[in-house]
Formats: sequence, structure tokens, C-alpha cells
Amino acid sequence: MSGIIFYQVKKSLDKLLFQNFLKRKCGLHEQRFYTKGSENIMNVFDRKAKRLQRDRSTQLPNFEDAQYVKDEIGYRTYDRLLDIKREFDVGLDLGCGLGYVSRHILKDTIKLLYQCEMSEKLLRKGQISPEVPTHKLIVDEEFLPFKDESLDVVFSSLSLHWVNDLPGCFRAIQKALKPDCPFIGSMFGGDTLFELRVSLQLAEQELQGGVSPHISPFTDVRDLGNLLNRAGFTMLTIDIDEIKTTYDDILSLMMDLKGMAENNCVHVRRPMLSRKTLQLAEEKYREMYNTEDGLEATFQIINFIGWSPHPSQPKPLQRGSAQFSLKDLDKIDELNKLNEDLNPNKPK
Repeated sequence: MSGIIFYQVKKSLDKLLFQNFLKRKCGLHEQRFYTKGSENIMNVFDRKAKRLQRDRSTQLPNFEDAQYVKDEIGYRTYDRLLDIKREFDVGLDLGCGLGYVSRHILKDTIKLLYQCEMSEKLLRKGQISPEVPTHKLIVDEEFLPFKDESLDVVFSSLSLHWVNDLPGCFRAIQKALKPDCPFIGSMFGGDTLFELRVSLQLAEQELQGGVSPHISPFTDVRDLGNLLNRAGFTMLTIDIDEIKTTYDDILSLMMDLKGMAENNCVHVRRPMLSRKTLQLAEEKYREMYNTEDGLEATFQIINFIGWSPHPSQPKPLQRGSAQFSLKDLDKIDELNKLNEDLNPNKPK
């Protein structure tokens, strides 16, 4: 049977006791706090509000039914983990939620698993692996307590898009990974819920002469790749998936977002929408994005895999070392013949 242990990072003395306890029991230590002299970290998201949203979502009547997107992406993340033919000693499910990834993991993949989640209520409801010993940690993704080179694999499914200090989070993950170990994740991309965003903006512009952020900002592929590179990850692989769903009306969509705890937590958000704005947004939504099955909503998923560096990993050749130009690809047969003539002893 897998064990469940709850740890919680608190401030002042409680935090110090927590760190000392982890040193003794789990080989963990205090997170290094990075000071960015020339790097400005924007405090966009209200992390306290997001924790409360996750706590409250567990009490909603549609809580279990609203997890379809996270369930699907969690399984896909697990499937990507299986593509790496290794047996990992220690794994971390960061922002585990209801155990969307961990519930699928078996003992032939990971021997020991940590589940990290900032919401205690969500963590208590989360499923664990049926075979792998599991420790549950109540930890903010921005303050990881794991020591350097203590983890063999880190994975995260649809959680890191709410992190303010994403560069610092990626650096902490890279430092916690042993050399030549993977970081596998998925995040909502920039086109997520663009239909809802456009409809609300048009409605507010028409009624109030301006717009406010009702849909949280998401990262894009280029920014994510740059952040992973800056954090020290190598051999990056990034791709995009899209999941399209339909809803009877705009309120049904918003209720499902609330059930997933994906409602807005931007600091400058408006506390509520007026009835007129919501009604007009519904009209705009139906004009532009209505289908035979209902109102269409898009969830764009950015999937990525990065590796902690190791000398044995392949490295790109130096600039200017190429023997042939890409503009000569139409002459590939001639180039192959020339290459054989230049290297007669090279096996074909």
C-alpha cells in the first residue's frame, strides 16, 4: 500500500521546523531564493486567491464532472513519461491536483513519488498510484524544498501557468534534478479560451468603452522555449495540442472553469461581471463561435520535455562547420555522391 504523509510549508518558525524535518526524513532542504538584479519578475497572479479557488472548487456540485480536460491531459503526460525507457528512483508530480498523472504510474516506472500541491483540500481528494509509495506535500510551486540533484524525474500537468516566477521555478526544478534527467510538463497556451476572451472584450468595449482582463494571460511556445533554455534545460521538445469542447451557454463554460479551479486570479481583475455585459457577451459568442453542438471553446495545450544537462548528451556543431548549404537540398543525390567520394571508407 502507498503511504500518504502531509507536509506543509508555513512561515517563520513553522517553516524552519518543516525544513529541518525534511532534511532528516526526506533528504530535502530549503529552497534557494533567487534575487534577479536585472531580471524583473511580474507579480501577475494572486497566488492566495488561486489557492482559495482550488480549495473552494472541491465543494462545488460539478467538481468531479468538470475535470475532463485535466484528466485527459494528465493521461497524455503520463503517456509521454512512458516514452522514456527508464526506471526512476524518485519522481515529483508538481501541481498534482487530483493526481491526474500520478494515478496512472506503476512501480516499474517510478519507485518513490512526491505529490506537490498548494491546496490542502485538493491534495486530500487527489488519487495516488496504486503501487508506488507516495508522499503528499502542501508546497507552493514557487518555493520548492527539494535539494540539488535529489530527483530523477519531474512532471507537471496544467498547473505552472499560474506561477508568477516561472524562470525561478524552472531553475529550481533543474537544480533539483540529477544530471541527464527529464522534466515533462504541459501548460495552457496563449490561444486557450480565445472565444470567451474575444466575446467578453467586445461586450465590455461596447457597453463600457474599455476592457478588463477576465481571462488570465498564458505563455506561448517561443517564450516557454526561451525560459527552459535560460533555466539550463537541454534537448528541448515542445509541441502543441488542442482540445475543443462545446457548451450550451456561456454560464456552463464558466461553471466548468470554476469547477476546474481555472477561474481568473489576476491581481487587477474585476470582482464581477454585470448582467448586461454577460448577456451581450453571450450574443457575441453565439454570433462568432456557435456550432451545431453548441458554443465552441478551445483549450490549447503546450507540451514540453527538457533534460538536465550532462556531458554525454549530444551537442550542436559549431557555427560555420556545415559542409553543405540548405539551399542545395534539391541536389541531395549529387551531394550524397560527392560525400561518398570524399569519404570512401565511411560505411553506408
